[in-house]
Amino acid sequence: MLPEVPERALTELGRTEGGPETLRLLVRDQHTRRLLLLRAVLDAAESAGPGICPAAALTRLREDWALLEEAERLEPYGPAGPSSEPAADATRRNPPSPSPVRALLLHPFIGPWAAEALRLLGPGAGPLSGRDAREPGRALAYIGRLAAVAAARAGVPYALRLTAYDGVLTLPSLGALRTGGSGRGETEVAVVHRRGRLTLRRSGETDVVVRLQNGAGAWSEAAAWTPAYALPGLVPGSTAVPLDDLDPYRTARGGPRPDTLSGPALLDDADRKHWLHTWSGTAAALGLGGERRLAEAVTLLHCLVPLAAPPGSGPDGAGGSCSGTRREAFGAVLSSAPGTATTLAATLVHELQHTKLAALSDMVTLHRATSEARHFAPWRPDPRPYDGLLQGAYSHLALADFFQRSALAATLPVRRDAAWERHARYQAQVGAVLPALVGSSDLTVRGRRFVDRMVEVHERLAEQPPPRGHAARATAYVLAARTLWNRRHALAE
Repeated sequence: MLPEVPERALTELGRTEGGPETLRLLVRDQHTRRLLLLRAVLDAAESAGPGICPAAALTRLREDWALLEEAERLEPYGPAGPSSEPAADATRRNPPSPSPVRALLLHPFIGPWAAEALRLLGPGAGPLSGRDAREPGRALAYIGRLAAVAAARAGVPYALRLTAYDGVLTLPSLGALRTGGSGRGETEVAVVHRRGRLTLRRSGETDVVVRLQNGAGAWSEAAAWTPAYALPGLVPGSTAVPLDDLDPYRTARGGPRPDTLSGPALLDDADRKHWLHTWSGTAAALGLGGERRLAEAVTLLHCLVPLAAPPGSGPDGAGGSCSGTRREAFGAVLSSAPGTATTLAATLVHELQHTKLAALSDMVTLHRATSEARHFAPWRPDPRPYDGLLQGAYSHLALADFFQRSALAATLPVRRDAAWERHARYQAQVGAVLPALVGSSDLTVRGRRFVDRMVEVHERLAEQPPPRGHAARATAYVLAARTLWNRRHALAE
């Protein structure tokens, strides 16, 4: 049974906060949903029929699933297992860290992979032919890669065959083998694991030997192997954060991409050094905005996905940046290369609010508004649906709080002035949309309590206003944005 959300947690989250128990509640719920999704994929494949999931693909899926189960038995979640106590009791204490095998199964990209697999295997999927007939098998092959990594992490010896697609075989959390293929080609790769050493064999090619490392990544001398890369934990003792530019499910596959996001980036050594340099100051920058901002990043951030610089940016990324989250990939933040540690800290504050609110919305119905896009939001040129307005206001409110605290804590005048400017802009933007949020008749009882807590935070921030010039410019900016929006859309809220 999925846990209930206590009033204390709803209050904390409405204030854009979240104590340790509240954050753990969100994480545990999302992890439970991730494991249920994994099981749903297996059930969907069993029910799909040979016209969608051929017998050979189903047999292979069962074998991969059995290998995953064996790996988990050898390396359990904790001393008593994941279901040894009610979820409500478990959130009252610090749960044990997941084993490497379980952490692999809870990785953010399991969500988008499972969503695609269910779309291909679900009741709405008809019989496939030609190139499309290979798509379910291609999706299910991801389970084989997970099983190979999980079994290696658990010390299970094996010999199996995996398929590289489009010239790449990605082993989640370990790295990727470049097979030299291109287009939509497929290459069979024999994988043998013995005592922490993987041997990857392709017909007519030299064997690639890969040695597992603790945590993320695996080392090899072969030029064909690219190891997974991870940034150090934000604070001493915290888990390393993968900087993943390899996994095929790290960004949306096919279909439209939000126009605010660029495509995925492939990193070279210079790019990784830049990320590491910026990352090294991010914890301090988060701390200036309050310890809870650092704590929520440590708890909720499980992966960073580098994006290319958006169109119009300079050669060094100057002049533009973008970031985002994916609801189905809880714990992952997508971002172009940040210019400074403060920029990255603000990105994490912004995006992790979306993570929190999306996770809460999976557990609690906050409103029953339709998806009609009709609301003004001063941070977007297009009309927004109510849920989008709530998401945007929530993240901007957290940024207003973050930059106010940063301004009050700053010692250098130039940094203090820059923080006040950002605070004033976000505070004015949120103030412009709060009436539409509060006045909605679509709010549920708990949703109204949540929005009321947001109003309380906005009023508290107003008790320490920014310098007058910043406030005046922010007000003028929002007024200009509303005037332009009205001219473009002429919609009445």
